[in-house]
Amino acid sequence: MSVREERHRLRTSFEEVPELYDRARPRYPAALLDDLVALAELPEGGRMLEIGCGTGQASVPLAARGYELVCVELGERLAALAAAKLAPYPRATVVNASFEAWDPGDAPPFDAVVAFTSFHWLDPEIRFAKPAALLRQGGALAVVATQNVVDEGGDPFWAEVQEDYDAVVPSDDNRPPPRPDEVGDLAEEFRTSERFRPAAVRRHLWDVEYTAEEYVAVLDTYSGHRSIDPQRRRRLYKRIRRRIEARPGGTVTKTYLATLTLARRP
Repeated sequence: MSVREERHRLRTSFEEVPELYDRARPRYPAALLDDLVALAELPEGGRMLEIGCGTGQASVPLAARGYELVCVELGERLAALAAAKLAPYPRATVVNASFEAWDPGDAPPFDAVVAFTSFHWLDPEIRFAKPAALLRQGGALAVVATQNVVDEGGDPFWAEVQEDYDAVVPSDDNRPPPRPDEVGDLAEEFRTSERFRPAAVRRHLWDVEYTAEEYVAVLDTYSGHRSIDPQRRRRLYKRIRRRIEARPGGTVTKTYLATLTLARRP
């Protein structure tokens, strides 16, 4: 299977569990959206295009701020759930299509194109070219990537749980989460695309506490975990569930890092 075929296969895995995805995935901090709006210098009521909206975790708070929002979502069930959540906002619409194939027709240019944890799923040859073609002059492309990180003195669970991965799905890819300062951004990729001005980067850290069941639910929304053989996946989840339940308080604290990279079209 080619890299492109594997990417396309994995990005459809979220369609298997839309309700779980909506319930388990953490919401984005309001301060992150504040940074996006400020850096993009979005006009009041401006037009935004969201690539891969999922079930609308970012879409709903953006629509609630009064923006006209067009969301392009590959998954049929994900798109239906997002559309239901956006129903109270008449200026928000959801299109069920892949971004690569989607034809905007004669729609006017957008003030911003945004992608929340979806940009890496796009085919490399259109990641910058198509958003640039859809933006007005001076419009912004904003990409948010999220990652589990461990700060100095953070929860030791992330090192301890590697024992479970090594026992069930041993791989060189299994390692404790990085420190926040080890996580890069897309500024250089924006620059080499030659379609956008130098990018601005903002980072936001926040903690979420999970019970064993809540954390396993989050894991079951990750494409990498969903690609594990179901029997092995159940064994892995059983071990992780037991490990968390045996901890004082029966919870684990996960630190998320959201990295916003934003640049304008000249």
